[in-house]
Amino acid sequence: MTLTDTAIVKKVYFISDAHLGARYITNKREHEMRLVNFLDSIKDDAAEVYLLGDILDYWYEYKNVVPRGHIRFLGKLAQLADSGVKISWFTGNHDVWLFDYLATEVGLKVFKGSTQLEIMGQQFLLSHGDDVGYQKPMYRFTRWCFYNPVCQWLYAGLHPRLTYPIATGWSQQNRITRSKEEEDRVKEVCCDRLKEFSTQYAVAHPQVKHFVFGHIHLARQLQLDGNRTMTLLGDWIDQFTYATFDGTLVELHKLEEK
Repeated sequence: MTLTDTAIVKKVYFISDAHLGARYITNKREHEMRLVNFLDSIKDDAAEVYLLGDILDYWYEYKNVVPRGHIRFLGKLAQLADSGVKISWFTGNHDVWLFDYLATEVGLKVFKGSTQLEIMGQQFLLSHGDDVGYQKPMYRFTRWCFYNPVCQWLYAGLHPRLTYPIATGWSQQNRITRSKEEEDRVKEVCCDRLKEFSTQYAVAHPQVKHFVFGHIHLARQLQLDGNRTMTLLGDWIDQFTYATFDGTLVELHKLEEK
């Protein structure tokens, strides 16, 4: 018997920082559909998809109510999960208040903070990137508030008419206040900090071969000591970059649109 079709080699995909729904994105539907179409294009060869935070620009998940919007994206995740693709979502500083809704309805797994995992026989450290390396005291305090159950309970008591414009306005302000030069400088500083953290972490955990982060909107791959890699995923606002792992190599890619 002759095989006419070659077997599809399954891969793992890593994506971060789409910021769906952000105020500063002009055409939100086009922005969402770019990611939806990409996810549809990988449905046959994706074994797993890791969403490394800030996929949504703002999300607060109440016990019985969820925010409107992103229906095509969430529907595509459900379709992938139903077809057998494993999906893991690491919360970032924008979608920090993702709790159990998508885990229950879609079947994905939610992670809070950096996590060491085995993927296709190799050890990874995965994180959005806002919880590793040095962070300014004010940022650490803000992050503590975001994750504190009491603060979350108090925040949930406020009406969304108040919280939604504050949160989305804050996000927009952070985006537009820095010049490109300052933004590039901050990215390089953060990259150095993540590299330093990864190098130190690898000393204590030599089995870890790959570090993958989002958060700083910088698409870059660095070689560390001991044949290890650190991959920064860029974003899906301007760069449209993602990484893949085939069991041997982690590779960084840029979306090629037709």
